[in-house]
Amino acid sequence: MRTTRTRLAAGALVLALALTACSGGGDGDSADGGATGGGGAIRVAVTDPVQLIPGRQTIAFDFNMAVWAPLTWISDDGELSYVAAESVESEDGTTWTITLRDGWTFHDGTPVTAQSYVDAWNAVAYGPNAWENSGQLANIVGYADLNVAEGEPATEMSGLQVVDDTTFTVTLTGPDGQFPMQLSQAQTAFYPMPESAFDDFDAYNTHPVGNGPFEVATDYAENEEMTVTAYEDYPGLEPTVDEITFVPYTDDTTAYTDVQAGNLDVAGVPVARQTQAAADFGDRLYSFEAAGISYLGLPLWDERYSDVRVRQAISMAIDRETIDEVIYGGLFTPATALTPAVEAGTPEGICGELCEYDPEAAKALLDEAGGFDGTIEIYYPGGAGMDELYTAIANNLRQNLGVEAVASPSTDWAEFADNRMAGTISGPFFSRWGALYPSQQNTLRAFYVDGGGCPNCIPYYEPEVASLIAAADAEVDPDAAAEAYAAVQERILEDFPAPPLFFETYSFVVSERVAELPTSAVGNPTYTQVVLTEGA
Repeated sequence: MRTTRTRLAAGALVLALALTACSGGGDGDSADGGATGGGGAIRVAVTDPVQLIPGRQTIAFDFNMAVWAPLTWISDDGELSYVAAESVESEDGTTWTITLRDGWTFHDGTPVTAQSYVDAWNAVAYGPNAWENSGQLANIVGYADLNVAEGEPATEMSGLQVVDDTTFTVTLTGPDGQFPMQLSQAQTAFYPMPESAFDDFDAYNTHPVGNGPFEVATDYAENEEMTVTAYEDYPGLEPTVDEITFVPYTDDTTAYTDVQAGNLDVAGVPVARQTQAAADFGDRLYSFEAAGISYLGLPLWDERYSDVRVRQAISMAIDRETIDEVIYGGLFTPATALTPAVEAGTPEGICGELCEYDPEAAKALLDEAGGFDGTIEIYYPGGAGMDELYTAIANNLRQNLGVEAVASPSTDWAEFADNRMAGTISGPFFSRWGALYPSQQNTLRAFYVDGGGCPNCIPYYEPEVASLIAAADAEVDPDAAAEAYAAVQERILEDFPAPPLFFETYSFVVSERVAELPTSAVGNPTYTQVVLTEGA
């Protein structure tokens, strides 16, 4: 098994340098040359995406990162570099000047300009469009004017101003030292679109035109394979393969066995196969440390969970180490903080004894709180391979707390999401977030700021916590930012609204045709730089 353990200790430092106009090269700097295209084609398993437009997609990250080039890039060692941007600069952390690399074109041959970005971002943010990734732009001045409850919304954010063909400015609602990270590969709302896209977004979704290393070769059709080919005029880092075919699967176990059979080159490892993946694939199993974290969400609207000692007892009754070994094959890491270890400055160990398995202390805490009335019913999305996990947690709670506990799946994801949003869940529930850029900001906002990205994942929205997060966001100095985010976590732990469970890894298996599967800081494979075996 090949394991990548990513740490972003350098990430905050890069952000500080960006504020003083230090331009980096790294993965996106075409001036330094780069990998030589080795040719060949790969077949990659995906879930049918439905939406491909960057401002709309929610599961087409791999496709988007092949067809579009981001402004910035965060590598697997945490280094932030520039791709489509020449520089991203600010003197105060509030108003940012983005200078584009000159001479870039979309796949239809039209130039990529500052106006391309401004028009695309306004379209994503425009409320009546109701695009899924609109919230990624919410901190730009004028966003609220495009998303009004009553009356006619504006069509352009006042915080975006075109200076010239390769320069535009972005004014935020407040200082944000993490902004260059937000412009990186997985925040797809920040990608540009060509002028032709605005004529018919439905047609554009069928055959998207991007500015990245690969162009679309086949139109999108539901549950059909989709192929992209290397774009000859791409001025960035040259891809190492000529063609990528995205193959949709409804069953991830089938994709896994197709890699075993040599019919597919890359697939994610389903939960049901994680304990045997190393035996099945050996060195062809890749486990990437990712910016994902899981919690056991708690229904804080239910009075039975209002005592912090009840919440602490539930956490201490969960044997994370054993669950990781038995269910995840040791590929995950028991959480010791409220944000993934991979995110810069995460204070690992800050959760202390509250995240450690101590059944005796857990039972004592629950007794001190007056016990628990009724059944603890753990609710999770059915059909997603989570049965073993939540059954194990229910068993822990039953055995260690002396309460009745059961694991109850929903019919499907939609039913689960509806109930979580409505606040009608009566017991602990599935809660996780995979950050779109590896910063504590993204995870803390998603969970603990109302409207931050993961509604009711942890239904705990304290104004003091939101203010502390905003203060941490405003820090430019990396040490000061790390200290400020740690203060946020300390404040949340006082109330302990939900037990963190695991720092996640994203695991993939590859065929014998693949010699190396590279990754990025968010844990997704970088398919544009896959290295094939000789003769593949």
